Amino acid sequence: MKTLRKGWMLLCVMIGVMVLSGAYPAAAKAPFSELQDMESFMDAVMEEQMQKHRIPNAAVSIVANGEVVLAKGYGYADIEKQEPVDPGKSLFRIGSTSKLLTWTAVMQLVEQGKLDLDTDVNQYLDFEIPAKLAGSSGKSEIKPVTLKHLLSHTAGFEDYSSDIFRLSEDQHASLEEYVRDYLPERIFPAGEVIAYSNYGTALAGYIVEQVSGMAFADYVEEYLYSPLNMEHSTFRQPLPDHLAGDMTKGYRYVDGEYRQGDFEYMPEPAGSMSSTASDMAQFMLAFLQGGTYKGKQILQERTVNQMLSPLFTPHERLNGMAHGFIEGKFNERRVLLHPGSTMLYHTALYLLPEEQAGLFITHSGGTFHSNIEAFQAFMDRYFPSGGEESLLPSEGMRERSEEYAGEYQQNRKSWTTSDKMLSLFTGVIRVQVDEEGYLTVTHMGETNRFIEIEPGLYYNLREGRSPDFGGDFRYIAFGTDPLGNTLLMTDGPMSYSKAAWHESSGVNIMLIAASILTVIGSLIYWGIKALVRRIRRSYNGGEPSKVERAAKYTAVAYGLLTIVFVLEFIVLGEPHPVYQLPAAAYGDMPAWSVVTELVPYAMACLGLGVVLLAVAAWRRSRWRIIGRIHYTWFAGATVILLWIFQFWNLI
Repeated sequence: MKTLRKGWMLLCVMIGVMVLSGAYPAAAKAPFSELQDMESFMDAVMEEQMQKHRIPNAAVSIVANGEVVLAKGYGYADIEKQEPVDPGKSLFRIGSTSKLLTWTAVMQLVEQGKLDLDTDVNQYLDFEIPAKLAGSSGKSEIKPVTLKHLLSHTAGFEDYSSDIFRLSEDQHASLEEYVRDYLPERIFPAGEVIAYSNYGTALAGYIVEQVSGMAFADYVEEYLYSPLNMEHSTFRQPLPDHLAGDMTKGYRYVDGEYRQGDFEYMPEPAGSMSSTASDMAQFMLAFLQGGTYKGKQILQERTVNQMLSPLFTPHERLNGMAHGFIEGKFNERRVLLHPGSTMLYHTALYLLPEEQAGLFITHSGGTFHSNIEAFQAFMDRYFPSGGEESLLPSEGMRERSEEYAGEYQQNRKSWTTSDKMLSLFTGVIRVQVDEEGYLTVTHMGETNRFIEIEPGLYYNLREGRSPDFGGDFRYIAFGTDPLGNTLLMTDGPMSYSKAAWHESSGVNIMLIAASILTVIGSLIYWGIKALVRRIRRSYNGGEPSKVERAAKYTAVAYGLLTIVFVLEFIVLGEPHPVYQLPAAAYGDMPAWSVVTELVPYAMACLGLGVVLLAVAAWRRSRWRIIGRIHYTWFAGATVILLWIFQFWNLI
């Protein structure tokens, strides 16, 4: 799997692939009773979103006051057959929204006394989560990981992004294989830093298996799907025969047409569920009715209340995590939510417990932004905002703001594998300070202006919502992470640590580009020079010494490998037009990539040779001074690339 991660990360470098709360004024709460225009209103919203984001198929369900008030499909489940989406039959892959079912299963076992949220998870496993942090000596004791840490994404695990998706069953790891073979390093002490973790939820699902004695999919079918009458839902991969024919095909709009993608495999409890809008409406109703649906109970009311209550927030003014649900604020109302995305599908579930309402939305193609926009339109229509805060700059704001300027990289990343390089491109937040002391914060391609509320806490002045996968991005707060870096905290299950100058994307991209241009430019220069000499049949200064010959042969070999290095990742890493990720990200690597993965190692060896020969050229060579300077510059480029390979875990 390391080879796959290398391909993905290095492609991003070579061709610049860039993927992937407290102080609101109080608002009067009105009963959710204006339902007569619900269908026509949502039809208009969905038509706008489907046209804007090129969405081929979608489904929506809305519940209120104990009833399903709308369940509707849009577009075609199968474009070729012109088969409309049926909200009761057409299955969509719901990605990480699946996690809510996993956490519900966990809490059922907590009710039964078979699990305890504060117990070391090693007590429930048949393998061990090591009690040490990556890079530590292991002599100091650290807190054990508990189910509370898994529920709140604060276990401190690093994240391996290239191990999530696969497109064939034979490449897909079973749940047991996944939790054992992809066990991530622990980076932060448990309970201190929030960093979204697919592995953490997969581990929780494996604990359900271990404690219940049932396969995870079997457990969910018996204790969740059956009492909720969710007959068109499954975690199984591939789909069971009786559901396979109802799977909505996933499409992406490419070059004027919708192109179909293949079935995606992913870690089961973390995101493999396929479901319908109607089934998910029944799941929402159970949570809005104290754990009961049509007389059948999946959770006790007190457990439902616990799941919807706050569990962890990095700052008192931020929305954090409930027990598996993400906390949010929309139009001054508390919302419990969970989005979910695969390479092809985007889903979101929103609950408003105090308003006794919920909305589920799912589609293929498009972007997760469309779900946020659709829900915001829903909120603006039925639960309008009472207005934003009116704020003025405080004295000394600029001086205090200056210390926060810089680049912040997402803590949902890898520190110990080549996936580490993804942090240069995904989840980066850039913070600058304008002349008046406001923070200008660039996140997910959009720049917002933030004003200081109190030292270390800032409020987004944008009207409406700023795009963010799991949170509100209305407030940001600053602190210090356990590694001593400035920590940027946001709403939802993400946090960001300030990158040192040598870790920043700008510096690394500049160094890589300059080094590769130096190496390839030198190779071209030497080639042209040799050709001219051959044509003229002359060599000024006599025959080169052995040192000069060895130096140039080694440099030429290094340069040729550099060209192979560049071409390899242009070929292997171009994002697939449908899946929008390089093939390495979902395991579709050609057989010859096993050979080309050795290129960085060969470059490292030859690079060391170049450095030694550069020293020798100054001590024992008749080489002209300009030639020695050029070769030394070349050697410097090899040293920089060697550092890049080592620092970003590429060798």
